[in-house]
Amino acid sequence: MSIRKVATSFSSVPTIEGAGVHLKRAFGYHQAPQFDPFLMLDDFHSSNPHEYLAGFPWHPHRGIETITYILEGLVEHGDSMGNTGVIGAGDVQWMTAGSGIIHQELPRESPSGTMWGFQLWANLPAAQKMMAPRYRDVRAVDIPEVTQHNGVTIRIIAGTVDSVQGPVRDIVIEPELLDIRIPAGTTYLHPLPEGHTAFVYILAGEGTFDESGVAHQPETVLLYEHKGSQVQITTQETPARFLFVAGKPLGEPVAWRGPVVMNTRAELDAAFEEYRNGTFIKQ
Repeated sequence: MSIRKVATSFSSVPTIEGAGVHLKRAFGYHQAPQFDPFLMLDDFHSSNPHEYLAGFPWHPHRGIETITYILEGLVEHGDSMGNTGVIGAGDVQWMTAGSGIIHQELPRESPSGTMWGFQLWANLPAAQKMMAPRYRDVRAVDIPEVTQHNGVTIRIIAGTVDSVQGPVRDIVIEPELLDIRIPAGTTYLHPLPEGHTAFVYILAGEGTFDESGVAHQPETVLLYEHKGSQVQITTQETPARFLFVAGKPLGEPVAWRGPVVMNTRAELDAAFEEYRNGTFIKQ
């Protein structure tokens, strides 16, 4: 089996979104063509409540899926379908915006003072852009974790490891979303389909993520080449923790403006006109 090479790397960039949330963008609009079918990854990590409590008030989405993964803290959410709830440490919300949804995400003050979570945007193919919106709220206790013989532990949100399948299934892009911890002095090999896009986002520690011997540190996203059937991660003196994300590229044109991602400019214009005239919600 051939080992994939890291094609490129990005350091996350501080930015402010929503009503004043301080976060770091691992990749976004300008890098998105390289990450097909993924569009954006944001890392919100702060121990200052003034940097996150303003949250993301009511806003629309169409044509994408938003995946929110919380490591620490609490986020309250509500939407135009009448859904409400709170997700906390270890929880995931996989929202398919489809034909359109209006929602809000409002962090609460964390019991520890620290808020740490991620939001990943995944594109929908043209045939599913206008599907009915849906939620998959996944509680931490329902996310399986496997420990391999070498001490590597893997939380499986989507995908399959050692015959254990994550709770998020039946998604068009065949995603893998894993939270992986590797002890010091350990090598981990992870298989994946040829041609699938794959990247890691480093949360803690450091390691080498291919055979180059180049070490990478936290708040770095590493995008792999498409050629190769497995990735190799090796740690030395320190352990490492990272998100591993992979999925099947769509290979379709992308027309993107703010929270709406379609295939053509005309579809974008129609979406925003519908939002202005009150016909955006279809379900």
